[in-house]
Amino acid sequence: MTLFDYLSYSFVQYAIVVGVLTALCAGLVGVPLVLKRYSMMGVGLSNVSFAGVIIGAIIGVSNTLLIVLPLTILVAILLLASNRNSKIKGDAAIAMISVGTLALGYFLMNTFPVSANFAGDVCVALFGNDALVALTTVDIWLSIGMVIMVLLFYIILYNRIFATTFDPDFAKATGLRAKVYEILIATVIAIVVALSMRLVGSLLTAALIIFPALSAMRVLKDFKMVVICSGLIAVVCAFLGMLVSIMWGTPVGATIVLANIVIFLVMFAVGTVLRKV
Repeated sequence: MTLFDYLSYSFVQYAIVVGVLTALCAGLVGVPLVLKRYSMMGVGLSNVSFAGVIIGAIIGVSNTLLIVLPLTILVAILLLASNRNSKIKGDAAIAMISVGTLALGYFLMNTFPVSANFAGDVCVALFGNDALVALTTVDIWLSIGMVIMVLLFYIILYNRIFATTFDPDFAKATGLRAKVYEILIATVIAIVVALSMRLVGSLLTAALIIFPALSAMRVLKDFKMVVICSGLIAVVCAFLGMLVSIMWGTPVGATIVLANIVIFLVMFAVGTVLRKV
C-alpha cells in the first residue's frame, strides 16, 4: 500500500490530526517550562497521569480523564507555584513525585489488576497507544479544544507569561500577581500533559514538551520567536513521526520522540555554526 492509500482511512486521518494538535500544544507550553528550569516537571506530571489512569480504572471510572485531569492540575500547581522558600526545593520535589507516583501506579496495577492483559496495559500507559484505530472524533475535539485554550492563553496573557517566566520577583514588584499566572501556567501544562498521555504514554510525554523548546533555543533568542518555532518543530516532528509509524509499523510515540531528537541534533549543529560565524 502507498502512503495515499493509508491516508484514505479515517482512523489514520484522526491519528494524524490528534498527533499534530497534541504536539503543537506541547511545543508551545514547553518554552516557559524549560526557561523556568522545570523541564523535569513534564516527567513528574506524566507519571502522575499514569497513576491517575490506574486509580480511575480500579475504581471503575469509565472516563479516566475525570481522575487524571484534576490530579495532574493539583500536582502541577503544587510544584510550579509552591513557596520558593520551602524546605524541599523544586528539583527534589519533582523527583520525589515522579518516582513515587510511578511506583504507586505500578503497585496498584499489580495489587488490583484491572484486566487480564496486564503487560499490555502497562505498555499502553507508559509508551502510548499504538493502535491508531483507538483514536476517535472525541479525541479530535479534545485536541482542538486544547489548541484553542493554549493559543488564547498566549494571545491574551503573553506579556504576563513573559514577565512571570523570566523574573517573577520583578513582576510581583511591579504589581503583577505573579503567583496567579504561575498557577495558570501550571494548569495549562497539566492539561496538555494529561491529554498527551493517550498518544505517547507517560514516559514519553515529557519529550514532546522539552525537545521542541530546546531545539528552538539553539538558534533563536527572542521569546516570541522561540515559542513560535517550538510549536512548528513539534508539529513537523509529530507529522513525520506519524507518517513513518504508519508506513513502517513502528511505535507511534517512540517514533515521534526520535524525530524530535533528530531535529534537536540538527538545530544544535546549526546553532553551533551560527555562534562561530
